[in-house]
Amino acid sequence: MPFVEIYLRKGKTPEFRKAVSRAVHESMRQVFQIPEDDFFHVVHDMEPGDILQAPTFFGVERSADSVIIRMTFNHRPPAQKAELFEAVADCLVEAVGMRREDVLLTVLETAAENWWAQGRTIDAETGFDTRMSPEAMAAGRVD
Repeated sequence: MPFVEIYLRKGKTPEFRKAVSRAVHESMRQVFQIPEDDFFHVVHDMEPGDILQAPTFFGVERSADSVIIRMTFNHRPPAQKAELFEAVADCLVEAVGMRREDVLLTVLETAAENWWAQGRTIDAETGFDTRMSPEAMAAGRVD
């Protein structure tokens, strides 16, 4: 059950906000094989002065259109997180024309026992959501 927070500067259209959210969700579906309805996002509209960042970081210039996306989910292997980061950046470029340089992604990992949602069913033996695909369960992809 990933939880996503998207930080945008005020002024973005509702369609843009939804497209960014959908790009992140589709990337998680692709990489983590989560169910379609495993969707919990909050979009924060920030005043221009509320997102503070260096205009150049690691030699890469960021613009005033940059976005910060924090994804919270259970522990994943580093390679899988790297795959997710690439998928999200690619989807944002395709969905809304965002520059890869303007994407900052961060992960907050938590233990499976720190999640609860009415209607979710967990297999007591595996700890996996019973709707997860066998492939996802075999790969240890659980939320």
